[in-house]
Amino acid sequence: MKLVAHTLPLLSFLGISAAYAQIPSFQHVIVVVQENRTPDNLFFALWTPPYGVAANCSVNPMPGQYNIQTSNWLNRKSPTGVTQPSPVPLANKYDLDHSHKGFAKMCDTKTPPAGLCQMGGVNDPRQFHFVDNSTGILNPYLDLAKQYGWANYMFQTNQGPSFPAHQFIFGGTSAASAPDDAAGIFASENITGSNVGGLGKIAGCIAPTSATVQRIRPPGVEDPADVIYPCFEHKTIPDYLPSNFTWRYYAPSSGSIWTAPNAIRHICEPSKGECAGKEWKDNVDAINPSDVLQDIVNCKLRSVSWVIPSGQNSDHAKANDGGGPSWVASIVNAIGESTGRDSNSGYWKNTAILVTWDDWGGCYDHEAPITLSQPQGDYQYGFRVPLLAISAYTPPAYISKTRYDFGSILRFVEHNFGVPEGVLNFADARATGDLTEVFKIAQAPRSFRHITAPLDANFFLNDKRRATDPDDQ
Repeated sequence: MKLVAHTLPLLSFLGISAAYAQIPSFQHVIVVVQENRTPDNLFFALWTPPYGVAANCSVNPMPGQYNIQTSNWLNRKSPTGVTQPSPVPLANKYDLDHSHKGFAKMCDTKTPPAGLCQMGGVNDPRQFHFVDNSTGILNPYLDLAKQYGWANYMFQTNQGPSFPAHQFIFGGTSAASAPDDAAGIFASENITGSNVGGLGKIAGCIAPTSATVQRIRPPGVEDPADVIYPCFEHKTIPDYLPSNFTWRYYAPSSGSIWTAPNAIRHICEPSKGECAGKEWKDNVDAINPSDVLQDIVNCKLRSVSWVIPSGQNSDHAKANDGGGPSWVASIVNAIGESTGRDSNSGYWKNTAILVTWDDWGGCYDHEAPITLSQPQGDYQYGFRVPLLAISAYTPPAYISKTRYDFGSILRFVEHNFGVPEGVLNFADARATGDLTEVFKIAQAPRSFRHITAPLDANFFLNDKRRATDPDDQ
């Protein structure tokens, strides 16, 4: 028997622990996907020393501590075997290799992926930088971590860049089909051969016929000849949402590698170089990501929302202008301060917000990923990425020590909306956690406290700049 929200008071009256109950569902889940960072790189300033240890020492975190390493980063090319990290602006002017080949090199093991990553490989000396917070630019992120939930062990599912990462985040796999996923055959890199005149690179089912994407197959082989057209056909999370739940995917353009639905044929339904399907038209907003803020104001927030930022606000190395922390804070503030629905109580008491980063971006991180057994283990899992969990039911400074990946986000969505966990039989089935630990629904909701940021929602709603893709890869 499935227990729902109104059963909790009865359970308490009977003396039965509410921990054994099905949690009441959120009415809304927002998945905000930023770009290309690791905890050590972006959340360097979050580190705090354990009791009795000097602040300049780097040690393994004790219980309740943020797992950030601030010195002695492993470097096999260094005479000492380590490098001391140095600061760089969030809006830095270079990009690092974050291909699958870049992963294998940084992983630094003689027998990938069966052997454990040694984390001492070097693609570029600039991987040993962390984001400088001397101006306070990262304070919105740090405040969110300290006010709400943080995952010490969140890993990207794939060992590669953005195109496959976003496929995993949206649909649980970067394979072209369910049989390919079962066989461990995945799209492993970004798309090539996809330039369309002045439009730049176009991805997915509307890409030019010359477009291809590299595949990887057991035992971890990327044969240059093993490429396919980047238009796939398999189920995604929206296919399993009950009919009374809705979804929306916000992105800066329709043809971006970050606009995951464009690569799913039955959603896109390509026609004359455009996605023309009804599901696409009803659920994909590929005009301006700030439309999510307008939908919140207008009480039009869908049940599940994926929010992909413009390049300016993405945190993507070389592409961003430092707006990312304010961008994320504007979404959280819009939810926390919304009114006009639910007896004027707003969205705050019925919305869960998950903020993650799609891949490691070539940046250093000290935590080695584990790998799955074959066949999927040749491409799962990748390096650690940040994850923030925000809601009225998330305890302050909650730090999870559970290992998560993008499949865990899908499991949370499934669990929340009454869909069997693992129904896709992709990453959602292979993930072991569903993130419910960070949402203590049985507790009374917390009051919202505004997240201070240099830029607010009005800036993003009135920003007249063209919403660029996070990169032109």
